[in-house]
Amino acid sequence: MVTLADVRAAAGRIRGGVLRTPLVEPGAIAQAAGAKVLLKLDNLQPTGAFKERGAANRLALLSANERAAGVIAMSAGNHAQAVARHASLLGIRATIVMPRFTPATKVVRTEGWGATVVLHGDTLAEAASHAQELARRDGLVFIHPYDDPAVIAGQGTVALEILEDAGDLDALILPVGGGGLLAGCVAAAAELRPGLKVYGVEVEGYPAMVQRLAGRPIRVGGPTVAEGIAVRDVGDLPFAILRSHGTEVLLAPESAVEQAIAVLAENAKIVAEGAGAAGLAAVLAHGDRFRGKRVATVICGGNIDPRILANVLLRNLLRDGRILRLHLDIPDRPGVLADIATRVAAAGGNVIEVSHQRLFAAPSVQTAELELMVEVRDAVQGAAIIKALEDGDYVVRRG
Repeated sequence: MVTLADVRAAAGRIRGGVLRTPLVEPGAIAQAAGAKVLLKLDNLQPTGAFKERGAANRLALLSANERAAGVIAMSAGNHAQAVARHASLLGIRATIVMPRFTPATKVVRTEGWGATVVLHGDTLAEAASHAQELARRDGLVFIHPYDDPAVIAGQGTVALEILEDAGDLDALILPVGGGGLLAGCVAAAAELRPGLKVYGVEVEGYPAMVQRLAGRPIRVGGPTVAEGIAVRDVGDLPFAILRSHGTEVLLAPESAVEQAIAVLAENAKIVAEGAGAAGLAAVLAHGDRFRGKRVATVICGGNIDPRILANVLLRNLLRDGRILRLHLDIPDRPGVLADIATRVAAAGGNVIEVSHQRLFAAPSVQTAELELMVEVRDAVQGAAIIKALEDGDYVVRRG
């Protein structure tokens, strides 16, 4: 088992090579979450994620012969970049196997740290199997992203720093993929702050640790914005640590993860990937459990594809009612579009997109179908715009 002594030794080993990140308490996040939420900003690490900690500690422990042989890792991105960076700093040759679906930004950044990237398989499990095969074939040292005591101890330095900086806390909430981060933090917190509740968070589509802790078959899958924790095979050592401490793992729905990404970006000006926002997603999704409490979580990664971030922000505007998607069947005669635009403008709305279809979608040759995307201040203003249109005898359907 990993102990507080192991975590403290790791902290000393990685000092200077890994950033000690700030712990902040944005008031705007507290307002959105209904709880005092402290954020450990490990998205500010040079590679944009907490994985630097475990990788730096594990590589620091390699023998001279192992350094000469080179290392190999499998990862959907953040562990890849961490191993690549710290191998480069130590002059060690690194090969990284990544699933084919890995976001392009993570592939490019991993190569930018000097590693050789091999894209193989559609899942982390397939990438891992191929990495193990290459390790045996080429005599490389396999650096596991989470099922390794040195990696777990390195990740546990997150909790060490939080508990040194935070003061009194009601709970510590940490994302779970393979379980290395949560296991290391549980090990540190259990000795450093006995009685503190430490929760894990998985996204609903990938509840592998929840299922394994409950003794159920592992059934996971489906698309998720939190691809960094979309793991089927959790680590045996993390599992043993979590089970021995009776750690509870919560589930966050996909919508809560998207909401958390948007809240962090809009309210706190913090860029987080899906996995990095999972801790806040749990606070948002389990409001009754955390309301009014002082909790801490880690923004464990900020490597989100810009297109995905843009889509998440727009989807959140739709979800919050700050963008209206309206469908109207309108008479096909001059002046109707001008009248509709005038009514929207008078109510304070801003039309950002118009689709006007005469031939295929309209129910009659004398009518046309109009689709409007309207930017509004809030749901109240949106309702006022719909009323203004209905007052003009237009039938309005929300899309």
